Formats: sequence, structure tokens, C-alpha cells
Amino acid sequence: MVAGTAAVVCAVVVLRSDVMKLVVQVKLLPTPEQASALEATLLACNRAATHASQVAFAKDLKDRNGLQKEVYAELKARFGLSAQPVVRAVKKVVDAYAALRASLRAGNLGPSTCKRYRAAVGTSIDFRPEAAQPFDDRCLSWQYDARTVSIWTVAGRMRGIRFACSPDQLKTLTAHRKGESDLVCRGGKWFLIATCDLPDPEVYEPVDWIGVDRGIVNLATTSDGTNYQGRRLYRYRRWQARKRAELQRKTSRSARRRLARRKRKEQRHATHVNHRISKEIVSVAQRTGRGIAVEALGGIRERVRLRRDQRGTLSSWPFHQLGQHLAYKARRAGVPFLEVDAAYTSQRCPRCGHTERANRSARDHFRCRRCGLAGPADVVAGVNVRDRARSAWVLVTAPAPSP
Repeated sequence: MVAGTAAVVCAVVVLRSDVMKLVVQVKLLPTPEQASALEATLLACNRAATHASQVAFAKDLKDRNGLQKEVYAELKARFGLSAQPVVRAVKKVVDAYAALRASLRAGNLGPSTCKRYRAAVGTSIDFRPEAAQPFDDRCLSWQYDARTVSIWTVAGRMRGIRFACSPDQLKTLTAHRKGESDLVCRGGKWFLIATCDLPDPEVYEPVDWIGVDRGIVNLATTSDGTNYQGRRLYRYRRWQARKRAELQRKTSRSARRRLARRKRKEQRHATHVNHRISKEIVSVAQRTGRGIAVEALGGIRERVRLRRDQRGTLSSWPFHQLGQHLAYKARRAGVPFLEVDAAYTSQRCPRCGHTERANRSARDHFRCRRCGLAGPADVVAGVNVRDRARSAWVLVTAPAPSP
């Protein structure tokens, strides 16, 4: 990988059964003059989006055409935007309100009587000055051979802005980039986040399954007995928490800047750990012709009641991201992937089926009270996940009954 480039940011959104979306992030290397123009452009676009959001909120305009008709001329004249950036800014506003409505319906902001809910619906959405701005092919063009981009700015069309990426990223961009690209500024560094449509490889018929149990002490444990411990990540996060506490006691601007940098660094570290674990598990599954099965842990934070000293650990537990990495890496490799019921996987005996809380007398140890089967508790949970995947796959692939 080229020094100083950003890694691929991997996110999968299914649009069709044969297409997956991969998000590729590349680092821009603008000159000081180009960086100044990009900064002014981002500021103008987000000011325009904030104004359009206020109009949409005041006049209850939820559709894109209605809002664009209302603010199009004003945004061009007042903020110095050309036609297509105005269209992109309006779409960003409409998408933001659509996302808010979906979050409210899902209950992510609590009940309608909650203070957080009322604050969300009682004010318009504001956009940060450095918030990402989408650009389509009319505003942004890529020159892959020269590794440069040409982008519209408020100072005119900026050509020859260099970007850095790995050979794999460049190959993916050249062959599969499609749709919008987001311009992002983080910590004074500039990035373009491009969306690529990749064809799905054919999923093979698995000879068996690898069950993966996710946890806090052990980030992942497979039914094969492979254990990915979370001790180092836990110690790293405790050290970061102590450093945050020291900085939070200082109220200076430099302390706040350092806090923001530490937060991003910690997030990158946890993401790297999840990438490494998921890559290894998918590689083993592909090499042995097996599928991957994990527990369906959606909503676990709402279901589990913890002591006060455990809440921070659970809220920072990166299990969801690990599941996402496993899912998209498996899909790219054509490896079957399933989520199975998580109920009692750590309390059920995989040999006789006896389920009892006392089977797991300690966190690390399992011993069946009926048949005496004993072993590491996380490995036993992984075996139960594997067994449930076997049964689930038979149901998934069974032919539909004839009428």
C-alpha cells in the first residue's frame, strides 16, 4: 500500500441479489491552493444545506422536487453554487430527514415523550461546516492513469488534484466505481469516498460450517477451537480511557483537539483488529469449503441488564462491526454466511442437548450436568452455533413444496 493512504472502508449494502456495494476511501493530496478551494467549497455547500433544511422544516417539505423548486434559485445566488452542487445539497437534506424519520420509527431516539425525541423533531437539521458533501460525475471526474481527480469548487474547476491509493483500490475503482463520491475532511486531511458496484461471486455449497461465538473477553472463538482474545484491546481501551479522563479535566482547546484525535485513533485500532480477525476466519472457511455462522445479536444492549461498572465495556464492544466484516468478506469470497438464534448457545450441551445455567459454572468453563461433557465455554458456544447453522442451511436450501 502506498505510504500515507487510507485503508479500504468496507461497508456492504445489498441492492440486488447479484450486486454488492463496496465503499473505497482514497486520500487526496491537494496543494495549499487546492486545499483552500476545497475547504471553501465544503463550507459553502454545508451552509446551503443548512439553509435548505431550515426551509424544509418550516414549510414541511419532504419531497426532493418540492424543496428544490423552493430553494434552487436562492441557493445559487446566495451561496455561489452552480446548478449540480445545489441539486446535491438538496438531496443531502432530503436524505437526512428520511434517515431521521426511519430512526424515529425504529425507536432509536426513545418514545415520543422522551426529551431526546422531542429535541429531534422540534428543530431543523443543521450540517457541520466540515460535513461530507456528495459529488456526482458532473462535478467530479477521475483520471485513474494519472491518479488525479477534477472537481468543481466555488473557485472554479480544480484539475489535477492527486490522490493516493493501493493497487487493489485503484483496480476496484477503475472496474467498478459507480454513482456519487463523497468529499470528506478529517483532521485537516482530505478524502474521497467512492461507491463501487461489485458482482457477487457464486456461493458454493458448504461441506460444513464454522461457528463463531463473539464475546468481550474473547472477541471471537470458532468451533474449531481458535480463540481471538480481546485482552490486548481491552487493556488498550482502558489506557485510552485514563488518558481521556486526564484530558477532560483540562478545559483548554488543545485538550479538546487531542481528545478528538485519540477518539479517532481508538476507533481505527478496533476496526483494524476486527478486519484482521474476520479476514482470517473467512480465509479458513474458503480454504476448507465451509460456511460461516454467527449468533444474531441485534438488540443485545437493550435486552441485557448490567451493573454500572460493566456498561461502558458493553457499549464499546465492537461485536456488530465484527459481524459486518465477516458478512461482507464472506460475500466477496463466495463463502456462505448465516446468522442463527443466539438463545442459550453458552448453556446448551452440544452432545445431549441439556440446557441449564449451571452447565456454565464459570465464565471460561462448561460442564454438562447430565452427560459430563466439559470444555472451554466459548468453544462449546461456537459448536452450538455451528450445529444450528447445519439445521438452518437444510431449511434454507430445501426445495419448496409443490402445490
